[in-house]
Amino acid sequence: MKLMVLGSNSAGNCYIIQDENEALILEAGIKFSEVLKGLNFNISKVAACIITHEHGDHFNFVNDFLGRNIPTYASKGTWEAKNIKSDNILEAGKMIQLGNFRVLPFKVKHDCAEPIGFFINHPKIGNLVFATDTYYLPNRFSNVNHWLIECNYRKDILDYKTPEGFNKILRDRTLQSHMSYDTCISALKANDLTMCKNIVLIHLSDRNSNAKEFREGVVRSFGKPTYIAQKGLEINLTEIPF
Repeated sequence: MKLMVLGSNSAGNCYIIQDENEALILEAGIKFSEVLKGLNFNISKVAACIITHEHGDHFNFVNDFLGRNIPTYASKGTWEAKNIKSDNILEAGKMIQLGNFRVLPFKVKHDCAEPIGFFINHPKIGNLVFATDTYYLPNRFSNVNHWLIECNYRKDILDYKTPEGFNKILRDRTLQSHMSYDTCISALKANDLTMCKNIVLIHLSDRNSNAKEFREGVVRSFGKPTYIAQKGLEINLTEIPF
């Protein structure tokens, strides 16, 4: 089973965890034509699409998923924020079974109605944490094999760019709604990484990040295989060869 990144920035976010028989889609922020390609046009294997919150770069193409009868899940607050009626509700702290995927939503901190992250379990990959668009991670997790965690900006870069004309309102919003490099490091340090096999840094700012330095810093801190999420990235997640 592998992770495929279709998009991981403010232009659009979407990730697929899949093998030849089953797929779970995270986020609906990419054109569905690109999702189809990522699935090799096999919609029938999709267990579900799960969405963290209502902002466009995560939600814009949800109607394409709904129109193709793909089970699509989000928090109650997210559906209500977009005036969409749905019975497919994700609730923080309540596990849901989607095919062979078990998904436990958890609360995160972002400037929207009811944002969530995901603790995902599958027999072939073990445990995966997906935490995006949150200025810190309020939870602690055990036995995590794979981390997909936001590393949006570094404050010194953000501060340097502000005098150059970077919108101060946008700057302040970034500080209050996205995870910095330093906070990302602190979040990982607060968790037991003994079982960790991969760390994927997601949702990097095009303007206020440094992918090379971020990756090197995480490797230096934890000694784990570390990747920058960008379109086209594929990572083998399989825990036990089949």
